[in-house]
Formats: sequence, C-alpha cells, structure tokens
Amino acid sequence: MFVESVVRWGAWSILLQFGYGVSAGGCPLRCACRPEPTEVNCSGKHLTSVPEGFSSDARRLDLSRNKLKTLGRRQFSGLLQLQELNLSDNLISMIEVEAFQGLQNLRTLHIKNNRLKIIPVGVFSGLPGLRFLDLSQNEILVFLDYTFKEMVNLQLLEAGENDLVFISQRAFIGLQNLQEFNLDRSNLTSIPTEALSQLQSLTRLCMLRLTISALPNNAFRRLHRLRSLQISNWPMLDTLASNSLIGLNLTSLVISSCNLSTVPYSALRHLVYLRFLDLSYNPITVIQGNLLGDLLRLQELHLAGGGLLRIEPGAFRGLAYFRMLNVTSNQLTTLEESAFHSVGNLQVLRLDGNPLACDCRLLWVVRRRLRLNFDGRQPTCSSPDVVRQREFKDFSEKELPRLFTCRPARITDRRPQEARVEEGTTVHFSCKAEGDPAPAIAWISSHKSLLSSTGRIRVLSNGTLEVRFAQVQDSGTYRCVASNPAGNESQTVGLQVKGFLRNRTMPFFPEEAGVESSYSPTSNSSAQMAKPYPFDAKTLIIATTMGFLSFLSSVAICFVFMFFWSQSKGQIKHTATIDFVPRTSMGGGGDGGDGGKFTMKLI
Repeated sequence: MFVESVVRWGAWSILLQFGYGVSAGGCPLRCACRPEPTEVNCSGKHLTSVPEGFSSDARRLDLSRNKLKTLGRRQFSGLLQLQELNLSDNLISMIEVEAFQGLQNLRTLHIKNNRLKIIPVGVFSGLPGLRFLDLSQNEILVFLDYTFKEMVNLQLLEAGENDLVFISQRAFIGLQNLQEFNLDRSNLTSIPTEALSQLQSLTRLCMLRLTISALPNNAFRRLHRLRSLQISNWPMLDTLASNSLIGLNLTSLVISSCNLSTVPYSALRHLVYLRFLDLSYNPITVIQGNLLGDLLRLQELHLAGGGLLRIEPGAFRGLAYFRMLNVTSNQLTTLEESAFHSVGNLQVLRLDGNPLACDCRLLWVVRRRLRLNFDGRQPTCSSPDVVRQREFKDFSEKELPRLFTCRPARITDRRPQEARVEEGTTVHFSCKAEGDPAPAIAWISSHKSLLSSTGRIRVLSNGTLEVRFAQVQDSGTYRCVASNPAGNESQTVGLQVKGFLRNRTMPFFPEEAGVESSYSPTSNSSAQMAKPYPFDAKTLIIATTMGFLSFLSSVAICFVFMFFWSQSKGQIKHTATIDFVPRTSMGGGGDGGDGGKFTMKLI
C-alpha cells in the first residue's frame, strides 16, 4: 500500500512538471502547478492571452513576463480562492471595468511594468479584501476621482515611476485603511494635498524623485496618523514654509538630496515626537545654536555630504535623548563639546570624511574614542602637520595633552579708545585678536546686551564696532570680548555723545538728510565734530518754489470760482446803480448838498 502511494505521488508530480492538469480544474498547458499551497506558475511562457482551465482551488497565479495586452471583464471570475495575482512585466495597456470581479479573497495584485496610461473607474471593483497593489513602472497620467473607491482594506499602494501629472482630489476616496503610499519619479509639480488628505490612516508616505520646488503651508493636512515621511531626490526643493508640516506627528523625517541651504528650523519646530531626522546631501553649511531644542525626543540626526562648515555651540541643546550624529563627508574642521546637551548620551558619531583640525576642541572626542562608536570609520586628522593623516585610534593617552592643544585668545592692541563726539557722527571702535584657533569677536553694550551684525549699532565682519549716527542715549562703555576654546580676553571702550539745544525743538536725523560724518577714536583722544548745517541751497530753493506755487494756485482758484459764480443761472444784473448824498465840508449830515448817482458794471 505504501509503495503504491509513493508511485502514484511520483507520477502526479511528473505530470505537474510537464503542465498536464490533474486537479479538479486542471492545470493549463505551458504552466506549472504545485499542490501545497495551490500555485499556478505561467511566468515567461510568451502568452498573449490569459489561459483557461485553472483549478478553482488555486491560491497563487503568476502570469508575469508574458505578452498580455488586455484584460477583459470578469477575466478571473472562476478563481474564488485566489489570494495572489501577478501580472507584472507584460504589455497590458487596457483593463476593462470589473476585470477582477469575483476575486473576493485576493490579497495581493501586481501590475508592475506594463503600459497602462489610465485606469477607468470601476477597474478595481470586486476586490474588497485586497491588501497590496503595485501599479509602478507604468505610463499612468492621472488618477481619476473614485479610482480606488471600493478598496476599503488596501494597506499598501505602490505608484512609483509613472507619468503622473495630476491626482484628482477624490482619487483616494475609499482608501480609509491605507497605511503606506509610495510615489516615485512622476511629473507632479505640486503636492496633491487634497487627495492625500483622504488617507487618514496613512502611517508612511514616501515621495521620491519629484520636480516640486517648495512645500507650502498645510501640505499634509489631516494626516494625523502619519509617522514616517520621506522626501528624497527633489533637486528643485529649496523652500519649506514654516507651517508646511503642521499637524503631523512624525517620528521619522527624511528630506535628503534636495536643495535646502539651511536647516528648516521653523518647519520642524512642531515635530515634538520626532526621533529620526535625515537632511543629508543638501547644501547646508551650518547648524545654528539653540534652534533644535523643540525636538525634545530627537535621537538621531544625519547630515552627510552637505558641505557643512560649522556646528555652533548649543546646536543640540535641549536634546536630552540625542544618541547619534552622522556628519560624514562634510567640510567640518572641528566639533566642540558645547554643541551637545550631554555628550554622555552620545553613542554613535560619524566624523570621517571631514578636514579635522586636531586641537583642544576635539580632545573630548579622542578621549572617548574607545567608548564612542564611529561605525567602523575612524576620524582622521588633517591638521596640524604633526598629526596629519593619523586616525583617532592611533593616539595614546599620554601624548594627548601635548598634541591636542590651543593657544588662548589675546587682544593685540590694548590702547585705550575714548570718543567724544557730537550727535549724528558715526564712530568706529576696533578690536583685533589672535589665538589658535582664531578667536571669535563679540561686543557687549553698556546695557549688558550682546550686539549683532545688524542695526544702527553693529559689529562688522572684521570685529570692528560701528555706531552709526550716534545719539545721546548711545553714550556709555562698550566691551569687546575675544574668545576661543582655550580662553578669552576683553577690553572696554568709551563713547560720549553731546547733543544740541536745537535738537529739542527740531529733531534732525542725518540718515534722512543724506549727511554723515565719521570718527574713529585713537589713543587718549577726544574730538568735537562740527555739526553739518541741515539745509543746503538746493533744499531752500525747492522749499521757496513750492511755497510760491502754492500761493499762485490759491489765487488762481479764487479767480476761477468768482468767474463761474458770476456766470451761474438766474436773473443776474450785470450793472448796478448807486445813489449817494455827499457830506458837507463841515461834516454835517448831508442835508445841504445835492444828491448824485453812478453806474458800475459787475463781472
């Protein structure tokens, strides 16, 4: 009995291998069938139409790599148990409405790499159980309204590498359970915000190789469940509006290989649940201090290959859970310990591929070289010459204090600078310093506030303090502070601004008059600068002319008014007769003289 069963099974297997049907529905010619699980493989058989004779028990059907061009209505209606259908790599350009009607148990449908240009509404009707749909690498131009309306259980939609130019606002209605949507290489020129807002269960959105140049405000509204957003290879993307990511609760954000020149701080500040941030391969040159503190849960930051020149002190302040920084292949010369909230939490640090200056600023990294994970790529010194090309792992603890050193900042010219000027004068105070590394110059006002590089009182790029059009309230002391990681030094200068009595009744601002005088104080000097007269000849001529013209205009208006009044409607007498009685020469009442009259013409 056992031998007979073995022989029967062997014969049945041979028949399956050569494509002869043996099950209830049989196995089509040129296809291979397997019983457990029931699978029909017709891949690569040069089929030009869907064969017949499939077993009604088939669970998997592979029709990929054939020459199918069209799918008719109810093409697979007899395969009630089918769970996976693969139609990839064919020549399909037309799918009729209800082509998949009857496939109640279908879970996975591949239509990748065909020639579809449009999907008529109703093509996917009858697929209530579908979980995965792959439409990538076709020629689809548009997703119409209600294209996917009956696919209530779809969880993953692949739509990459199509010619999409438009996604209708209601195209995704019905996809209330879609969790992942991948869109790669299309011709979209803007974010299909209204269409995406229908996907309220979406947790992962991947958008690659698009030609969109900006993310507008509320670009992804109503996607409250979205946790992962990937935007990569958008060469024209250079702007993120401050509220472009508002409403999202992301834990992972990738904006890589784009054209961002700065970290989009304002767009990121709402993402308090963010743990992973990748801004690699953007032309970002600096990570500024104290601007990432709102990302309380951030653990990883990747900014590789971005042309990064500087990471400022306090750049990661407030990030208590920060454990990985990847800044490989940039232009960093150093990374100071003060950039981090706590270096004790740092586990992985990628510094390789940077022209590192191995001095006291990197001593904290070298001393942790055995505890830090460099991901198998050791940082290498580029300068100074004595340590050039040496990897961090090659330094002994004994030689570190001798090699990783800095020279404290020192102000080179400490001669006193005092300026006594009249109001409206521009004053410059110099502050030059040396050290290794080069010191940073900062100025502190008499009100103990740090001065910036903008405004009327500003710090120039060479460290000079400029007080433009000095005012009385600018009087006081200013302190220059030169600092580097090895130390700092400061110097105080004084400014006394004298006001004028006329300023109390007639304020004068040199900026408005286009007049400026400049003063640079020298050692133990005080100066009185003549106040330029506020009005020049040109101004006086213009003022006089305007006054004269105003007078002539008023007179002309009066004459015109009188003329039109005299010509108005009604019975108007153009002459007037006036009777008079002259007074006597003695000033009497006029009874003794003869009366008279005269006529006057009215204009």
